[in-house]
Amino acid sequence: MTELTIAERAERLVQTYLKYGRASEESRIREAFAWAEEAHREQFRESGEPYITHPLSVAEIVCEMGLDADSVISALLHDTVEDTPITYEEVKTRFGQDVADIVDGVTKLARIPYTSKVEQEMENLRKMLIAMARDIRVILVKLADRLHNVRTLDARPERKQREVALETMDVYSPIAHRLGITRVKWELEDRSLRYLDPIGYDEIMTALSNTSEMREELIREIKDQMREYFEGLGIKVYIEGRAKHIYSIYRKMFMQNKTIDEVYDLYAVRLIVDSKEECYNVLGLIHELFKPLPGRFKDYISTPKPNMYQSLHTTLIGRHGIPFEVQIRTWEMHHIAEFGVAAHWKYKQGLSANDADYEQKLGWIRQMLETQQDTDAEDFISTFKIDMFADEVFVFTPKGDVIGLPAGATLIDFAYAIHSAVGNRMTGGKINGRIVTIDTQPQSGDVIEVLTSKASRGPSRDWLKIAKTSGARSKIKQWFKRERREENIEQGKESLERELKRYGLTIDDVAEDDMLPAALKKLSFNSLDDLCAGIGYGGVTALRAANRIREEWARTHKQPDTSDAIPTTVRAPRRSESGVIVEGVDSCLVKFAHCCTPVPGDAITGFVTRGYGVSVHADNCANVRSLREDAATANRFVPVSWADETEGDFVACVELHVHDRVALIADVTTVLANLRIMIHSMQTKQLANGTRLIALELGVSNREHLQAVCLKLKRVKSVLKIVRSGHVDGEIV
Repeated sequence: MTELTIAERAERLVQTYLKYGRASEESRIREAFAWAEEAHREQFRESGEPYITHPLSVAEIVCEMGLDADSVISALLHDTVEDTPITYEEVKTRFGQDVADIVDGVTKLARIPYTSKVEQEMENLRKMLIAMARDIRVILVKLADRLHNVRTLDARPERKQREVALETMDVYSPIAHRLGITRVKWELEDRSLRYLDPIGYDEIMTALSNTSEMREELIREIKDQMREYFEGLGIKVYIEGRAKHIYSIYRKMFMQNKTIDEVYDLYAVRLIVDSKEECYNVLGLIHELFKPLPGRFKDYISTPKPNMYQSLHTTLIGRHGIPFEVQIRTWEMHHIAEFGVAAHWKYKQGLSANDADYEQKLGWIRQMLETQQDTDAEDFISTFKIDMFADEVFVFTPKGDVIGLPAGATLIDFAYAIHSAVGNRMTGGKINGRIVTIDTQPQSGDVIEVLTSKASRGPSRDWLKIAKTSGARSKIKQWFKRERREENIEQGKESLERELKRYGLTIDDVAEDDMLPAALKKLSFNSLDDLCAGIGYGGVTALRAANRIREEWARTHKQPDTSDAIPTTVRAPRRSESGVIVEGVDSCLVKFAHCCTPVPGDAITGFVTRGYGVSVHADNCANVRSLREDAATANRFVPVSWADETEGDFVACVELHVHDRVALIADVTTVLANLRIMIHSMQTKQLANGTRLIALELGVSNREHLQAVCLKLKRVKSVLKIVRSGHVDGEIV
């Protein structure tokens, strides 16, 4: 099949829109494309394609979602304000306020520098939530933008592929899930998995390929049997086979330790009817045709998921004894399941931002915005993923009201979901009439009664460890912030003192130091008491506060032997053969992680391996982040520090991004030879648009030495940038 030209794709875009949109908008879409094409005329993507192919592809995805003309136009122009001379005012003049605001909103979601990856991720999420609260179309265009970016990741360097895929899984996929845009969510996950775990991805693809003929034959047989059955009864039902997406299979195989044969919904059929009543009628009939598997029925019609998803799910046993899943829904439910909030534009062009039903469905956005204001970055990221992406359970109050909670939520989460006053006065609870502890996790269908007392002294600090939802944790913190300031300050000081002690510092050392205001500003507190109170009520962790204070102290106290150095008792220098001290252990096998190759001067952490001692990683190592988030490995970190005196060279891995040219390698090695730097390894890889990646393993004495070497390398003609391999935000020059 011949590939379409850009002009032909633009024409296809217009015709796709006209199938559901207003004919009066055709000229505006054509004008927007012509303007974007002219603005991006001299720009190219890393793959070498004209840049206009990207906004055109984003607009095609937006069109497939069935969004309005302003959304399609915004998709075509979404990079113009950031990457071309076109201004916000020019967009506003030509296409109106809404288009200009959507383009501006998408532009502002670009990355900004932060001192830690977690803080950057929280700020990106905060900006997305604000943008969604103002106009949901901003995030819909951004999701389309991200979807096309992951479709074209092959053209990017390997490190960037993993970074983009990880961010997609952590941020964009949960948002697509919460907005109910299943089609986009599935593709984001499947394509990201290919770069995050290529071995697991290939294993599943191979298994699916090996069984594809048998699977297709089985589904065809089931569909034919159903079609004949319903036609005989005179019932109109649309029947289609449903593909199980790869990441869903991956989660069940690798996270639940199942084989591909144990994934029950690998074989699936979808039945679509005209009304809700027919859904239940067809369910009864299908249970007569096939034997249902006990405990595998879910009714998401009477209790929809928070992302508006509605369907009946049942698992049946076919003729060959193979289980298969059936989903039953109406056409409207089907469109909402595929496109989520975007489905509103399918049925309601010119949707009012004040539409009551629409506002109610997006109320969670404002709730999450309120939650993040009093929450530490790491805590917010963690609870964000629980709130956005966990499976749901549906429970009932004694009056019969349905409350939706993420799977794993506790009685505390239920109490605060009803009202903050109920949670604050809770003394216990009953599930199905039986008294239970407050950390009990209810199951779908449970009837829960919260026991309260006016004499209650309020929540306990331990509740923060038990509560799972951001709403409950935020309300508990607000209570402590409001009611127990002096107690918070005292407890916060004790926690901060313990963390500072690890770095040879005390509260008294830093309280009057000139660096304190800068550290407090970066932590968003006005005074040391405010910071300690924040630690006390859980608004920030003592570890994060101590790390920020240590960074500022190191920056302002560069000469440790001056009169105003850290006041500590005199002790002998700490030495270690490896150059690293494992706190609390006199002798321990230590090895440096190959993924991030830390050198003296880097902030480091230790990870206890199975049988190989302690592996030392840089704090900002990409692997450390995933290990900390995994409950199975989070408790295997131990505090480590560099010895006071380190000898010899340490291997540091850096990547040079360069414009390829003759004699470039010779120039690089000449610089390193003049600096007397040992090259342990060198690898090169051809990238797009005449660029090349040079991966070097260099012998250096410490971080400052490495930075000095990289500064010399950066001056070599054609070197674009230099990054530390395996480090999040690892650009050093």
